[in-house]
Amino acid sequence: MLIFATSDKGGTGRSVTSCNVAFRSSLDNREVCYLDFDFGSPTAGAIFQVAGAASGTRNGGLHSYLDGRTSQPERIDIWSSSDRQSLRQRPPGAGQLVLFPGDHGGSEFPNTPEMNKRCADLFLRLDEEFDIVIVDLSAGRSYATDMVLAATAMPSLRKVLTRWLIFHRWTNQHVGAAAGLVYDEGGILATGEERGHDRQELLDALRLVRTAVINPDAEELSPLRPAQIAFLRECNSRLTDLASSRKVGITQVIASIPLDPLLQWREQLISDNDLYERKIANVETVEAFEKLAKDIVDPVAWEVV
Repeated sequence: MLIFATSDKGGTGRSVTSCNVAFRSSLDNREVCYLDFDFGSPTAGAIFQVAGAASGTRNGGLHSYLDGRTSQPERIDIWSSSDRQSLRQRPPGAGQLVLFPGDHGGSEFPNTPEMNKRCADLFLRLDEEFDIVIVDLSAGRSYATDMVLAATAMPSLRKVLTRWLIFHRWTNQHVGAAAGLVYDEGGILATGEERGHDRQELLDALRLVRTAVINPDAEELSPLRPAQIAFLRECNSRLTDLASSRKVGITQVIASIPLDPLLQWREQLISDNDLYERKIANVETVEAFEKLAKDIVDPVAWEVV
């Protein structure tokens, strides 16, 4: 299964959420790999806390593979390579957790038919090896998005199950940006159709992930003044109406990730140690990651409403 994670704006929590979902999926006995296709900013290594790949690798990463400078991109086993002690040993029952980093100093680059073919070949090989292949794309209408749409339209990948997660924060600008990325000219549906995808099939394979969501009724907000709570509820209601009018309403949403101070201050994996021993993360956030990890492979969560 190929899972493409994208957003129209930066700062949505796309990468940190996707890394945590990969982590939780691996803990649930699935073989998982993570491809850093954020070519302009390949920093997934920092979230997995692999110092040698914190801003990409110098050992032939995805950039080098796609432009033909290496026959195989570097792969990093997180369980043995992370600098974080709590990740240095694979827990009993966990599956693989492998990172394919981008190149250090890499940048966005126009894709060519040869690159698209190499991309398709890589996806096909990894789909045969892993249960879940998460591909973290550059934000916006990027070359990376065009490349994977071209690759997945090729006959060799037509039978591979492919799904898309569109990340956005729960704000006016981000809701509008997410809708534009999906539906506007040059967006995913239009570009996918140009590359040979069926527009409706592509839409059916797409779901929204709302991040940094504040629940106006949450107990931790009780110290706020009544006027502030009323304002939050009003904002939430208007955002709900906006999302519905832009066709990114609740029927298209697969997950809502609550605002978590830990992830605002430090983009990292949330381990059980962070949750139960150090008590620096919120239970609700981990539960949201675990639910999303299950829902991305659950056919019921992708049924068309």
